[in-house]
Amino acid sequence: MEHRTETDFLGSRRIPAEALYGINALRARENFPDTTIFYEEWYRAMGLVKQACYLTASSYYKALEQKLGSAMPAIRRVPAPVLEAITEAAREVSAGQHVAHFIVPAVSGGAGTSINMNVNEIIANVALLKLGFNPGNYSEVDPTEHANIFQSTNDVVPTALKVAVMLLLNDLEKSVNRLRGGFEALEGRYRDNLRIGYTQMQEAVPSSYGKLFSNYSDALSRDWWRVSKCFERIKVVNLGGSAIGTSVAVPRFFVMEVTKQLQHLTGLPVTRGENLSDTTSNLDAFVEVHAIMKALAVNLEKIVNDIRLLASDIAGARLKLPQLQAGSSIMPGKVNPVIPEFVISAAHQVYANDALIAGLCAQGCLDLNAYLPLIGHALLGSLKLLVASCNTMLTNMISGLEVDTTASLDQLLRSPAIATALTPYIGYHKATEVALLMKPGHKSILEINSEMKLLPAEKLEEILKPSNLLKAGYTINDLT
Repeated sequence: MEHRTETDFLGSRRIPAEALYGINALRARENFPDTTIFYEEWYRAMGLVKQACYLTASSYYKALEQKLGSAMPAIRRVPAPVLEAITEAAREVSAGQHVAHFIVPAVSGGAGTSINMNVNEIIANVALLKLGFNPGNYSEVDPTEHANIFQSTNDVVPTALKVAVMLLLNDLEKSVNRLRGGFEALEGRYRDNLRIGYTQMQEAVPSSYGKLFSNYSDALSRDWWRVSKCFERIKVVNLGGSAIGTSVAVPRFFVMEVTKQLQHLTGLPVTRGENLSDTTSNLDAFVEVHAIMKALAVNLEKIVNDIRLLASDIAGARLKLPQLQAGSSIMPGKVNPVIPEFVISAAHQVYANDALIAGLCAQGCLDLNAYLPLIGHALLGSLKLLVASCNTMLTNMISGLEVDTTASLDQLLRSPAIATALTPYIGYHKATEVALLMKPGHKSILEINSEMKLLPAEKLEEILKPSNLLKAGYTINDLT
């Protein structure tokens, strides 16, 4: 394999001749021996942010020419052919091309400098190839002088993270709403099918599957609303703020225009922070947004735990889950509730990520947070897991879920839980007597009523109608 030699102020390294990465990325891989893969969503977002920077730089140069004409001073400037080439290279990065040459792992030190420089090296080397040069010929296109023009790691990398988060939030908002719609459909289908309601895993009072599924639909409606509000928190970026938000060494034109250019490119509501130093040094927005992710994870875990329990053999399998895969290598015919298990596992990963994000965001020191790479990785990981959880719940569980309505009704009529519905008519103590009689023999309330002559049969049938058992309280007319 042929190699080229690249040099920085620390020394030299041999790099495969055709590699699009350079010495900065290679040092990162040597220094950070982590095998966790950096998320492509963040890599693509880096391409979008770089495009915005290059297009804004181009507009800046044109504005200078129009204003100064022949009086243009000698300033730091990217030559037009180079600027055009790196802009096209950044477009390719935003499309996910060349990602195999991004070799920085997910867990790294340096506040994201390795992330930024690896992308800069890819952009510079792709541009070199477009201009007819070999990778590594940095005298023509330089990863820092050209690909990093008017930028700092400390504004580009967190801005790209927020872009990646917003794009995934779009996906999450849609997946939560689709899942909510799935439960809403179940609510309508089983609105009047009765079941036993449980408190503390004990039979309690009559309810319905419609009520159960409405609980999940309403919880997911709140999640949908909360996720939609995340954009307000995450949209504020520090692009143009340079190293610590003071915009040192950056043209004011660039500071004022680059976020608008990014908004135009992405279609996202990105907004320049009013105080770029605050946006650079304080990462509480990530903590707040992830807390909303955690709330969704809690609801998803609660939902699948309920469904897993009701579909279990222990509970008589009143719910029937789709049979998706063989559940055992030794027990014939066994099928496990793998979708609830996946979602519960994902939820607990989100909880762990929440603790990690809170702790590392608090570790920000003075003007910068050095732990952005892992903070971002955890946040993107939670988003991807939650999107996946909602999608697989809908496709592989909710869409094929069935209720054994006949067995559920029979179970309710033979349960002491039905006695509570009689208390307005026969009183608490007599209803307790009924419940105790029902427990040992599993007699139905119809049989008990026939034996005890508690109520006229027609009245009992009226009380036991779903419309009466499920309505909001009783009226004086029900008693007369």
